[in-house]
Amino acid sequence: MPQATIGVIGGSGLYRMEGMTDLEEVAVETPFGAPSDVITIGKLEGVPVAFLPRHGRGHRLSPTEIPVRANIWALKSLGVQWVISVSAVGSLREHIAPRDLVVPDQLFDRTKSRVNSFFEGGLVVHCTFAEPFCPTLSRLLLETARELGDVRVHEGGTYVCIEGPLFSTKAESLAYRSWGMDIIGMTALPEAKLAREAELCYATLACVTDYDCWHESEESVSVELVVQNLNANVTNAQRILRRLVSKIPADRSTVSCDCSQALASAIITDRAVIPEAVREKYRLLIEKYL
Repeated sequence: MPQATIGVIGGSGLYRMEGMTDLEEVAVETPFGAPSDVITIGKLEGVPVAFLPRHGRGHRLSPTEIPVRANIWALKSLGVQWVISVSAVGSLREHIAPRDLVVPDQLFDRTKSRVNSFFEGGLVVHCTFAEPFCPTLSRLLLETARELGDVRVHEGGTYVCIEGPLFSTKAESLAYRSWGMDIIGMTALPEAKLAREAELCYATLACVTDYDCWHESEESVSVELVVQNLNANVTNAQRILRRLVSKIPADRSTVSCDCSQALASAIITDRAVIPEAVREKYRLLIEKYL
């Protein structure tokens, strides 16, 4: 089976990677079922990359329906160590305009119907999640976006993740602003949490499509508005990804982040009482700690 150390999860509007060569589609089965779609492995600027459309090709899956555990597990099983998530978001700040890009550094969870962990059935794990995005990958992503020169990109900010699929009410949007949130979307969680449990370096390129519904001088968010602005951002996201992949280190031991050791002190369950079936189920994630 082909392997790649870099994975890209494409959000709304990004269903295939332009410029990839030597393509091979891989159907991966996981303990959590099938991922959103087949994973395309190929070379981007000569670098092996695994690409997965988050909502499936044709946009078949709503945010709550996305099989996030299967998606992250499948990428991990193919050798992926670095994951760049491309996501559509709304802006909760005047200075973050539609068609801007944001590399957020914090998350706020407002989801309510999603499984937030791989681990269950006799294995308890508590990962550190104070810094939800990989600082190394986020820095590379930000620097690469700035190199384009003709794209406005914002460093840092808090992404509030809501359940969806409906957009926020005006009352909710105003409340999120008062809490200090900067952008709003529906897919960063539990994706970032599961990436941490899988010891992947994970960062998000957030593509701003609208001002949500708080902005009095703008029309309320609509699917038409989102799609129009998203299409403009997807082109820039593709440009950034083509430049970025060659900058990502092949060896994570040379970087300063702790993502690759996230489980080192996080497994709370006594190893002696972990059922053998559970050990086998999670071998991909925990083998080096057993």
